Amino acid sequence: MIDRLMNRIEKLANPTVVGLDPTYEMMPQTIREEMIERYGKTTEAVGKMFLRFNQEIINHIMDLVPAVKLQIAMYEKYGIEGLTAYTQTISYAKAMGLLVIGDIKRGDIASTAAAYAAHLGGVEIEGLRLDPWNEDAVTLNPYMGFDGIEPFLSPCNQYDKSIFILVKTSNPSGKEIQDLIADGRPVYAHTAQLVSKWGELAMGINGYSRVAAVVGATYQEQGLELRKKMPHTFFLIPGYGAQGASGDDIRGYFDRDGRGCIVNSSRGIIAAYQKDGKCGAHHFAEEAREAVLAMKCDLGGIS
Repeated sequence: MIDRLMNRIEKLANPTVVGLDPTYEMMPQTIREEMIERYGKTTEAVGKMFLRFNQEIINHIMDLVPAVKLQIAMYEKYGIEGLTAYTQTISYAKAMGLLVIGDIKRGDIASTAAAYAAHLGGVEIEGLRLDPWNEDAVTLNPYMGFDGIEPFLSPCNQYDKSIFILVKTSNPSGKEIQDLIADGRPVYAHTAQLVSKWGELAMGINGYSRVAAVVGATYQEQGLELRKKMPHTFFLIPGYGAQGASGDDIRGYFDRDGRGCIVNSSRGIIAAYQKDGKCGAHHFAEEAREAVLAMKCDLGGIS
């Protein structure tokens, strides 16, 4: 998947991934009213809102970006109907030619980890393999070590999927654990070393592993350090836009050829119509497209 992602980034000249992380408050009034009228005040109505909203966003950005990322919690909040919107959004995005990252942040061991790995490997029923999630990559929490990572490596190699492992996250309190010193180095540095080691088990053809890392844009010094320590690890970079980071904050995260990263923006794109008191809810998808173009311009000089 990383090879395919890199090829799409190069083709579109845009290392942007759009986070499709909708909330009820984000829904334009017209969509909200239509779905409540049709389905009542139900979780089904919210699932339908999310799907319609996502489809319109995708229609307006699919020619600009290589991938979308869905935070599953936003959908799980509304139960089965929310998860239906999640899987239907993924199917729609894939049909439109986009790669899909499932932001699931799973982390467990043994049979539980193997079950979570179905997000990439699918399931087999009476000799028939099914892929109910249809994601190209997922995010993982490495806190339980290799036991929580190993079940995902086989589907990465067998089905050309990828995993993005949390190394240095963008949130302020991440440093409470990630910056703790152990054996003379911060925990995130130990994690980076492990991710690089695990990555040797799933190398791609463009010099980068299918085992990738999440490295936040809000810690520039550490990001630059990690790029030097992880030359064959692709970075998913959160923290751009709504969390305060800009293109200038991630100079040096890319390799010398301008490759090796994809930068996420969620609220800054899909909720752009609400910014600065704008009320153009009828044009929410157009505003999202303009936000993508602005982000592409901002990133264009560094990638």
